[in-house]
Amino acid sequence: MGFDGKYLIWALSYAVVGMCLGIFMAASGNHAEMVAHAHILLIGFAVSFFYALIHRLWLTQPGKTVARVQFVLHQVATFLVSVGLLLFYGGFVGESTIGPVLGIGASGVLAGMLLMLFMVVKAGPRVA
Repeated sequence: MGFDGKYLIWALSYAVVGMCLGIFMAASGNHAEMVAHAHILLIGFAVSFFYALIHRLWLTQPGKTVARVQFVLHQVATFLVSVGLLLFYGGFVGESTIGPVLGIGASGVLAGMLLMLFMVVKAGPRVA
């Protein structure tokens, strides 16, 4: 399976998790996890889905090493941010404990985006 397919599966998985969290918040009337919900859907679902499209439409033959590093980095960083925000806004851990983890996760998401930008620029314009 190519990176487009891998990203699509991960994107849809994050969508399921984000939707389940949204349904849970609605049913419980407790919307404390709204920030975590939004981040799961944004960097988990939306960004992963856009990465799937980029791989499908522009990066038909990306450098395997860079693409693999970018993929793993994005997934690990997104997981750190998602779980970190769930733990923080759920009241399980304090900011002083989870802050560094969230900082590492956010930096990882940014680094993943920069690697994607590098791959797109390196690939050049798509010729039909």
